[in-house]
Amino acid sequence: MPLKRVNLSSTPPRRPALNRADETTGSHGYAAARHIQPGLTAMQTAKRDIAVSMTGISKRFGPVRALENANLEIARGSILGLVGQNGAGKSTIIKVLAGIIKPDSGSIVINGETVSTLTPASVEKLGVHFIHQDRLLVPTATVGEAVFLGHEIGLGPFVSRRAMERRAADLLKRFFGMELPAGTLVKDLTTAQQKVVQITRALAQKASVLVLDEPTAALVKREVDSLFDVLRRLRDDGIAVVFISHYMQEIEKLCDRVTVMRNGTDVGTVDPRQTPIDEIIAMMIARDVGEMFPKRSVELGAPVLEVSNLRLGGSFENIGFNVRAGEIVGLTGLLGSGAKEIVQCLFGLKTADGGEVKVEGRELSLSTPVKAVRDGIAMLPEDRRAHGVALGLSVRENISLASLRRYSRSGMVSRGAENQAVDGLIKELSIKTPHRDALVRELSGGNQQKVAIAKWLSCQSRVYVLDEPTVAVDVGAKVEIYNLLNRLAGEGAAILLLSSDLLELVGVCDRVLVVYRGRLAGSFSGPAMNSDALLAASSGARSNADGVAA
Repeated sequence: MPLKRVNLSSTPPRRPALNRADETTGSHGYAAARHIQPGLTAMQTAKRDIAVSMTGISKRFGPVRALENANLEIARGSILGLVGQNGAGKSTIIKVLAGIIKPDSGSIVINGETVSTLTPASVEKLGVHFIHQDRLLVPTATVGEAVFLGHEIGLGPFVSRRAMERRAADLLKRFFGMELPAGTLVKDLTTAQQKVVQITRALAQKASVLVLDEPTAALVKREVDSLFDVLRRLRDDGIAVVFISHYMQEIEKLCDRVTVMRNGTDVGTVDPRQTPIDEIIAMMIARDVGEMFPKRSVELGAPVLEVSNLRLGGSFENIGFNVRAGEIVGLTGLLGSGAKEIVQCLFGLKTADGGEVKVEGRELSLSTPVKAVRDGIAMLPEDRRAHGVALGLSVRENISLASLRRYSRSGMVSRGAENQAVDGLIKELSIKTPHRDALVRELSGGNQQKVAIAKWLSCQSRVYVLDEPTVAVDVGAKVEIYNLLNRLAGEGAAILLLSSDLLELVGVCDRVLVVYRGRLAGSFSGPAMNSDALLAASSGARSNADGVAA
C-alpha cells in the first residue's frame, strides 16, 4: 500500500529565518551563527507568529549541567530543524517541553499562554504533540483504533469502531491524500505509513505543534520523500513542525530554520538556504569540518583482503579489488548498484555465484558469517539495532558475544578475564555507559555503534567490513569512529568502508571504489578523489583516470 505523494505545486516560498542576537563564539572563534536578523526589537518579535517560546531554560542533574540558559522558538507555518551532538541538550529541552522534565528556571509560552507547570497530558491539551523515533502503535489495532486510542469515538460507554474508521479515513485523505482499505491493521502498513498514522493521531487532537524525533531513521529514500511532502503540507496549513535529526542533508532539504545546540545551550538559529552545512556542523562541534577527519600517515603493507571475479546474479559481476594492511578503502554506489551485496557476500550473508576471496593469501569459503569470523573477517552491519547489537543484553554481554572462546576453559567462562577485556575496550573506545552491565538499549546511538565495533575488536580480526557505520550517530560520535578506523589501520588492519556519505569517504579513505550497475566504475585516489567525481561515477556520468583496476 504505497503512500501517495502530495501535490506541492502551490507551495508558497519559504519564510526567511529569524535569530536571537547573542554573540556566543565557539572555542575556535566561530560565531554562534550567521544571524539572519540580529537585534530584533520587542515590536518585531511580537509581530511574529510564535507557537512556542522557551526562554532561559536551565536544568541540572546533580553536578551535570544539562541545560544552561537555553532558548527555543517555534513559529507557526514553519519547519524548525533542531541539531546538535549527543549531550548537547536537544533531548532535555524537548523533554522539558513535553512535561517529562521540570526545569530549574526559565519561562515557557505556548500559543500565547505562559505555563508554569507542564505534564504530558497538559501539553497535549495545549496542542503540542510528539512523534517519537520508536513507533508507539499497537500492531494489531486497525488504523482507526490507532488514530483515536485514548480518545475513542462513541456514545457513553459504547465505542463506535465504524465511526473511528470513517473519521480516520477522512483525516488521512484530507491531510495527506492517502486512502487505505477499511479495517487495515497497523502491522500491514509500511514504516512511512505508520509514521503518517502517528501524525494523524496528533492532528485528530487538534495539534498545532508537531515535534518529530529522528522520524526518518527506519525509512528508505522513497518513504523519506513522501514524509517530507507530508510535513511541507502541514507547514503550509499553518502547523509548527520541529524536526530533530542527525542527517544534515535532510535538515538542509526540509527545514526553514535550524537551531543549533552545544553544551546545553542554543548557539544560534540560521537559515539553511544561506548557511552552508559545513558551517552548521562547525557550530555544533566548535571546529572546522576538516578537523573531523584524522590525518592519514600510515605506511601500507601487503594485500590482506583480495577479491577476484566475484559475481552474484542480478546484483554484480566481475568484481575484483584488494585492501592492503593499513589501508582504508571506500566502497560506494547508488541504491541497487550492487555495492551492498558485495559486502554481504564477503561476510557470508549472501552466497556468491562464483569468484575468489583470500585473506592473507588463504582462499576462503564464505558460506556463513560464522566461517567469515573464523577466517578473520568482521562486519559491522548498517542496522545496528537489528543486527549489530542485542538491545536486551548488557554492554559486557554484547562485547564478548563473538569472542567467548577466548575467555573459556573446559567450557566454563572466566568472568574475571571477560570483565577485564570488556573494561579495557570500554575505556579504549570511550563508550559512555554507567557500567559494563548496563543494557545496550539505554545507550545513545553513537555508543551503541561503539559497542558493536568493540565486539569485533575483541575478536582481533584482520579485515573489517563496515556498512554505513556512522548512519544516525551524532557528529561527535562520528569523529570518534573515524579516529578508531584510523587507529585500526595504523595497527595493520585492512578496512573496507561502505558508505553513501561522499564527504566521509573523501575524508577517511585512501582509495574509493565506485560501483555502477553491478560493475566497478572506477577507483579514485589522490586529487581525483572528490565528491563531484564520486557522484558522477555513481550515476554513470564518467569514470576516473585511475580506471577500474583496484
